[in-house]
Amino acid sequence: MICRQLVLAALCAPAALVHAQWSPATGQWGKTETRDVRVMAWNIRDGLCSTNLKLEGANNWCCLARVVAAMKPDVLILEECADNSGNGTGASVDSVANLLTTLSLFQNGGTDPFRGGAVTAYIKKYAPSFDLPYVWVSGNTDGFNRNVIMSRFPFGDLNGDTKSNYDQFLTQADLYSPGGGTGIRGWTVGEINLPEASYRGDMVIGCSHLKSGGTASDYSDRLAASQNIAYIIDYWYNGGGSGVPDPRNKVIEAPVATRILDPYTPVIWGGDLNEDENSNGRDGPALWTTRAASTSGDGTDRDRTDSTYDDARDPLNASGANRNTQGSSKLDYICWQDSIATLRRSYVYSAASGGPPAYPPEIIGLPTPGLATSLASDHKPVIADFILPAPPPPGPFSLLSPADGSSDQSLTPTLSWSISTGATSYWLLVADNPAFGAPLLSVPGLTNTSFSVPAGVLAHCVPYYWKVVAGNAFGSVASTPALASFTTISAADFNSDGAVDFFDYDEFVTCFEGGACPPGTTADFDGDGTADFFDYDSFVVAFETPC
Repeated sequence: MICRQLVLAALCAPAALVHAQWSPATGQWGKTETRDVRVMAWNIRDGLCSTNLKLEGANNWCCLARVVAAMKPDVLILEECADNSGNGTGASVDSVANLLTTLSLFQNGGTDPFRGGAVTAYIKKYAPSFDLPYVWVSGNTDGFNRNVIMSRFPFGDLNGDTKSNYDQFLTQADLYSPGGGTGIRGWTVGEINLPEASYRGDMVIGCSHLKSGGTASDYSDRLAASQNIAYIIDYWYNGGGSGVPDPRNKVIEAPVATRILDPYTPVIWGGDLNEDENSNGRDGPALWTTRAASTSGDGTDRDRTDSTYDDARDPLNASGANRNTQGSSKLDYICWQDSIATLRRSYVYSAASGGPPAYPPEIIGLPTPGLATSLASDHKPVIADFILPAPPPPGPFSLLSPADGSSDQSLTPTLSWSISTGATSYWLLVADNPAFGAPLLSVPGLTNTSFSVPAGVLAHCVPYYWKVVAGNAFGSVASTPALASFTTISAADFNSDGAVDFFDYDEFVTCFEGGACPPGTTADFDGDGTADFFDYDSFVVAFETPC
């Protein structure tokens, strides 16, 4: 953020940022800038399910909680949640309600209603101030697994279809899209409201767990799913360049969307796509969802260029395998509309890399911290920090009163200006010179659009200059005009009614002769401590001589 020369530090202070949080070799894995939005995608291999033991120790539940607490994502997208089949309880997939309860225990601890006893391993135990209070559990299941989106920010309808979350969609065949949905586990979507004070737009998050396997039908299923996802991003959310949602009437959804996303709201999506784009020998899911048909002007970015997908690496592993998220393959991706969201960094997190100096404090309590990610899941998480559009600087505004070149102003005038849209504060300066050297008043942090000059600052018959600068955390703007001037009234305005006239003369004479004086005045007009003929003479001169 650049603050103009006239803006005091007080106006710039709201944009204070936290630095020096990204130093993996020394165990610092946090965001560099607080405004960045961190998205984390992780296939957690059945670790979050109701029947799992939720205890401290070298187990998948505890390791999952510790790693999430260490990475502190703003949005966490999870695959392979809710599968109880490996816990010997006879249960299969958790219901949505049971998984929501399980995820609450995962964050907050408590008493386990499924296995009994206290939950002794949970995110807030390791990171007390970290919270992902908004949770969406997919209603779609393959009989074992569900997708999940957990967010620091609330969900909210962004495209006017009255829904902020959904799990599946259907399209008719059109252009590059074969039609249908996204296959076996759906496409879990969260439309997320970002705080207006920090972000200009909002954000849509999509979570996929595409069909696994290496058969021809598996490949075909993944390809069709990714083509349909590309179509939804391009036409449902972005309008295919038309300005209206679903302009070709191929999306089978009710209620229908009534608007496309605004130009500052990106779609970010990812998950376990089950193909490695560098080794699959064909155009795979990540390519299709970002590029669509790869002809000019049909990409899934807002401007219809291609979106992009991560090439995240393990920052502490120099081997050729530092991009792999499962075994010898990279199957997990984060994709985004890069004309809106700018990637600051992305990485694959492996607790085994770097040794003890690289361990974040949240995993040090494990018996073997270097095994945290491998004990948690057979997949490694992918983390990406995004720079999203900031709110604009304050809007234009005008100085209102006193008007520029105006005269006969009070010594305690009320200076007023119009509202600057988006401003969080104003800085007022008053000086006796247009360069504002040694200003008589410098008042930062004003939240109202007027200010009354206190007594004792201004003198009679003097020209003064004033200006106002509006600011917020993202910039500042000077008023129009940039400055204005006024001249204070003569001291002969004895009754302070804003005009020098016979009433002032009459009231001064009355006061001089021992009668009542206007409030705050005396017959000692020249201020020498004595009311005498010199005061009378000074008043007459002031009365007869304009400023």
